[in-house]
Amino acid sequence: MTKRFEFEVLAMDGAARRGTVKTSRGDIRTPAFMPVGTAATVKAMMSESVRETGADILLGNTYHLMLRPGADRMERLGGLHKFMNWDRPILTDSGGFQVMSLASLRKLTEDGVTFASHVDGSKHLLSPETSMEIQRKLGSDIVMCFDECPALPAERGAIEASMRLSMRWAARSREAFGDRPGHALFGIQQGGLEQDLRSESASELNKIGFDGYAIGGLAVGEGQDAMFGVLDYAPGQLPADKPRYLMGVGKPDDLVGAVQRGVDMFDCVLPSRSGRNGQALTRRGNVNVKNARHADDPRPLDEDCTCPACTKYSRAYLHHVFKANEIICSMLMTWHNLHYYQELMQGMRDAIEIGGLDAFAATFHAQRAEGDIAPL
Repeated sequence: MTKRFEFEVLAMDGAARRGTVKTSRGDIRTPAFMPVGTAATVKAMMSESVRETGADILLGNTYHLMLRPGADRMERLGGLHKFMNWDRPILTDSGGFQVMSLASLRKLTEDGVTFASHVDGSKHLLSPETSMEIQRKLGSDIVMCFDECPALPAERGAIEASMRLSMRWAARSREAFGDRPGHALFGIQQGGLEQDLRSESASELNKIGFDGYAIGGLAVGEGQDAMFGVLDYAPGQLPADKPRYLMGVGKPDDLVGAVQRGVDMFDCVLPSRSGRNGQALTRRGNVNVKNARHADDPRPLDEDCTCPACTKYSRAYLHHVFKANEIICSMLMTWHNLHYYQELMQGMRDAIEIGGLDAFAATFHAQRAEGDIAPL
């Protein structure tokens, strides 16, 4: 494996960056969207199908994988890449967010978090050191440091204490990660909606030194306007020569607005979850195939889309298989949504290269404002 993890900015358009993250398992074109493969699978998709949508990297989840099938078993079986038949880069989150949101009987201390599994009630400790070890056994290309992510809104005192705990955990994560050629460790900025706390967090992370930097603690209940308010300054607080990753975001218009503000990487369960629930995300907004208006409609979801759902099947068919509760509906709808997200990212990459991102964004918003095509 290469001893280098590199990020190169190839073009800029305002704050937006077009770049390449170079890893031992291939390049990641940025801005990049990472489909979420929580439990070693992007739900309703084969790994090779995810690659066909244009994805360069997937996200795996430390919390879920440590519980099932277990990190030791994963290591014995050759790591996460081999296990799920994905030979491209994988980023794993630290597990901290899921512990706070899913686990029961949590106890938070300086050492870490002791919790009961939501699967079988078994007791576990997740700390900076154990998170780094689990992610090592998974074989992650990009490892996230262990942090706490409080929900918003929250009192400033709670946000401040949580951020400083996360910074202490970041230093311990860095120490535990050690020197791993071919692998990278990202720090996570916290601080809620408080600009001075975000600045303090960024400063502490920069002192520790990471291969990339994430903006955490957003998309946790604050709303888009508040999130964009933070993104107006937060990316600029992070090193310009490292990739910037906005965790857990988001809707198509979230992605466009965040790229305009200087974010390079994203992940979100929305396209796959929406697909399984019969909602297509398209350039003209959301289309719910469950609605009766589609029952006799021979047209595709999006006539300009080249995914299998749009080139080979009609709205009427997708409506039928959703109503019949057939698995193929989840497969086709998820494929479409992931294809659309990758198409959106490619469109922004191309626009940044020619200095046309604002024009691209204006067209994007205008198409969405027009809404879906009229019923037959």
